[in-house]
Amino acid sequence: MKKIFILFNFLFFISYFSFSQSSVEVYPTHWWVGMKWNKVQVLIRGKNIATEANVHLSYPGVQLLKTDKTENPNYLFLNLVISSAAKPGKIKIEIHQHDKNTVITYELKERRKANGNEYAKGVTAADLIYLIMPDRFSNGDPSNDKFADMNDTASDRNNPFLRHGGDLQGIINHLDYFNDLGVTALWLTPVIENDQFLTNEGGAKRSAYHGYAFTNQYKIDRRFGGNEVYKKFVTEAHGHGLKIIQDAVYNHFGNKHFLFLDPPAKDWFNQWPKYTNTTYKDQPLVDEYASKYDYNISVNGWFTPFMPDVNQRNPYVANFLIQYAIWAVEEFGIDGWRVDTYYYSDRDFLNKINKALYDEFPHISIFGETTTQSVTEQAYFMQNNLNVAWKSNLQGVTDYEWFGGALAALNENYGWSNGVNRLYNKLIQDILYKDPMRNEIFLDNHDQDRFYSVIGENFDKYKMAIALLLTQRGIPQIYYGTEILMKNFKNPSDAEVRRDFPGGWKEDSANKFIASGRTAQENEAYNYVKTLAHFRQNSSAIKSGRFMQFVPDNAVYVYFRYDKNQTLMCIMNSADDEKTIDFSKYAERTKGFATAKNIVDNTVYKIAEKITIPSKHLWVLELK
Repeated sequence: MKKIFILFNFLFFISYFSFSQSSVEVYPTHWWVGMKWNKVQVLIRGKNIATEANVHLSYPGVQLLKTDKTENPNYLFLNLVISSAAKPGKIKIEIHQHDKNTVITYELKERRKANGNEYAKGVTAADLIYLIMPDRFSNGDPSNDKFADMNDTASDRNNPFLRHGGDLQGIINHLDYFNDLGVTALWLTPVIENDQFLTNEGGAKRSAYHGYAFTNQYKIDRRFGGNEVYKKFVTEAHGHGLKIIQDAVYNHFGNKHFLFLDPPAKDWFNQWPKYTNTTYKDQPLVDEYASKYDYNISVNGWFTPFMPDVNQRNPYVANFLIQYAIWAVEEFGIDGWRVDTYYYSDRDFLNKINKALYDEFPHISIFGETTTQSVTEQAYFMQNNLNVAWKSNLQGVTDYEWFGGALAALNENYGWSNGVNRLYNKLIQDILYKDPMRNEIFLDNHDQDRFYSVIGENFDKYKMAIALLLTQRGIPQIYYGTEILMKNFKNPSDAEVRRDFPGGWKEDSANKFIASGRTAQENEAYNYVKTLAHFRQNSSAIKSGRFMQFVPDNAVYVYFRYDKNQTLMCIMNSADDEKTIDFSKYAERTKGFATAKNIVDNTVYKIAEKITIPSKHLWVLELK
């Protein structure tokens, strides 16, 4: 691993890139008038662009406050102030050097209309998120499967570690499918350019099809369709009533990112005397007794040898990341922001970038990935009720604590602290969160075993789990293919839980996007998800109502979702035998009602009578 850092230091001082006079890159590629972030730091990259450079521009309402140079002469930073009087147009930036002049046209655009209404709308507990890994969902344009001028030219569906050709057009082709299922928001794993070579991991050559090894944030990967197709995708999704969540990574880049190969300054990345991996532990970040040694490795250690760890304490790095985040929301019109590997980044930077997004887009939602070991640790990284020195301004997290409790409720035998009691005990700790309804809850995702396999492919448990997901507090997320019983464990690798959606490729023998292509049980699963998803779209109690739970008793867990207009009683029998339910035990919420209707099969029960619920079932009853 020492070779990595020797190469890094060599490249820092001697860039092997060759630039022509016209080969100049500018980031952000453009900006807008009327933005709250009106002090824009423009990064200009070109061969020796900063050497003896004098910069001039003249544009009404725009001031060049100063120019900054770093150790690398290939970078020049322009600090612009864009006043409220500035109008849309093109700024002529002239860079004068002793041997050449460079002219850059920098555009100021008019902002999108209806901020928070037509875009940057945010996701809430009223939504159902559908998580897609684009490379594995549907291939709508085979012509973009591979490009000879990119570092990874492989595309082979028979190899689980290579690219399979799924793209944005493939997702566009199935927008009606999401509407039919009852989905209201799409979260895509990153679609930003990952122009990486194949890496040797675990003895196998692997591509960056997952999208988490960025090489240029301002480019949507051509193998997914590029920037214009992404804009088309967002526009058409909005036309179908679907919100879009973009996956972001602040913690690391791919090791073929131009800013790593030719860094503006040595401290753009966290460096060590020899390669140092993060411990993947969040505890030293929360622990008031933690050593600086442990804290440093957790935050500044690298995620993998192929993903250099970014130093957000460098103000130029922070500005680069913040401005990209704002740029992406305004440029593409997305609605929410999911942040990968959240707690590995510098804490103060995280608050700063969140605030910049909240200021610019008041309705946007942001949730971070936090794979923690306790509810307290998880609460620490979002808005909370903890009395701690550092306070996070993150709205919500990917709720791994709820996830662990849900799987325990599905699989463990009932006990004092096991089974449904484990979920109950997770939820009583919601007092630590400022607003637990902002948490994203899930049963599986691209990093976890498929939950249908985890529950032993037990169909009763499957339906019980779906009902739990779609009626508990928080923002539910379903992983692509869960609705058609896609299964597998992460053995021998993550690729097993990232298999292609059947029917997404024209050569597929079965098309699971349509009822005739699904088995009877797959259709039953699909329709069960669909029924509950459409019900919750019109349920005020689920979307914005209150939550009340009763202490689990004899493996039966009862909770209510309610408001002044609607009351839902959810009865979960996790036992291996049927149970009798006496409504009078729950009179605190059932008093005044006469009947309870099962929202799935429309069976009506009388509140005055006892009912029997089968083993491994969760009934959602609407009280009348």
